[in-house]
Amino acid sequence: MIANPLKLKKIHHVEMWVGNAKQAAYFYRQAFGFSQIAYAGLETGQRDRTSYALEQGKARLLLTTPLDSQSEISEHIKKHGDAVRDIAFHVEDADFAFTQAVERGASAALEPRDLIDTNGSARHAAVHTYGDTIHSFISYKDYKGSFLPGFESREMPGADVGIVRIDHIVGNVELGRMNYWADWYSRVFGFERFMSFDDKDVSTEYSALMSIVMSDDSHAMKFPLNEPAAGRRKSQIDEYLEFNQGPGAQHIALLCKDITQTVAKLKESGVEFLRVPDSYYELLPARVGSIKEDMETIRRLRILVDRDEEGYLLQLFTKPVEDRPTLFFEIIQRCGSRGFGKGNFKALFESIEAEQAKRGNL
Repeated sequence: MIANPLKLKKIHHVEMWVGNAKQAAYFYRQAFGFSQIAYAGLETGQRDRTSYALEQGKARLLLTTPLDSQSEISEHIKKHGDAVRDIAFHVEDADFAFTQAVERGASAALEPRDLIDTNGSARHAAVHTYGDTIHSFISYKDYKGSFLPGFESREMPGADVGIVRIDHIVGNVELGRMNYWADWYSRVFGFERFMSFDDKDVSTEYSALMSIVMSDDSHAMKFPLNEPAAGRRKSQIDEYLEFNQGPGAQHIALLCKDITQTVAKLKESGVEFLRVPDSYYELLPARVGSIKEDMETIRRLRILVDRDEEGYLLQLFTKPVEDRPTLFFEIIQRCGSRGFGKGNFKALFESIEAEQAKRGNL
């Protein structure tokens, strides 16, 4: 297999199509500490949509709302609610990446085109992936702006909470389609199967799921894929697929430098997290051994910890960030570990099921 056949450099941004981008941008600035860096809308010549580009560390979100009730964006929101539309990549050459992706079996979503303004130009193309999600390819020529041509710099600082970059993005797909999309990422993107989990690894008394983690050769871009597994009741994946009305991005994991500081700040700003039961912390020291963080602080903030042969990680998951029980965020700090918290799965999914039960969806 050719390493990095599309010449991907990094995740450029994640675009969400939302009902009110102005209010969503305010939420992500005030609650998550992102800073607004750029804007596109009627004032910049954009007639069908308005977009706000946000940044913290190297993590970028693009929030877009439609100005036409009959547009593709409006239909996407009607079907999925506020949801991830585009996981965009910065590439060496957008035309090359697009051509290679299509030759390797991807379906074209947007033919290569120029984006041009007074700050220079860029090339943009896109292919379809699971559900209504796409992957854009973006390459710059001589661009001097802060985000993309067509955007003007419009800065509004947020209170940085220590987010460094996007660690991984998880996709939920239908039963029987996980291996199809894992093979697709292998064939089209040259990704490898980094690790996998079956229903013996990820199960509770009531529900289960299966997961394959696809990764580029540097492990900088990781895309776990989940599908539901048979259980006594409805799994979190089934709930997601029902309310999202199909496959899509389930959560975005944000890497941070100091999870205790980040989670404390997020909680102060009103971000709601899953609550981990007390019993989890009674067994934690014996299970993970010595860590540099204060164990009482970990318990107070309800942070999860897991250790593997490479080190340990700390993680915590928000509740869904909108009224549909679909998209949520993970806050993660890695101390050597490149895993995904396998030892936390049972406690995590029991917490998720408690929330499902409150919603009447378990």
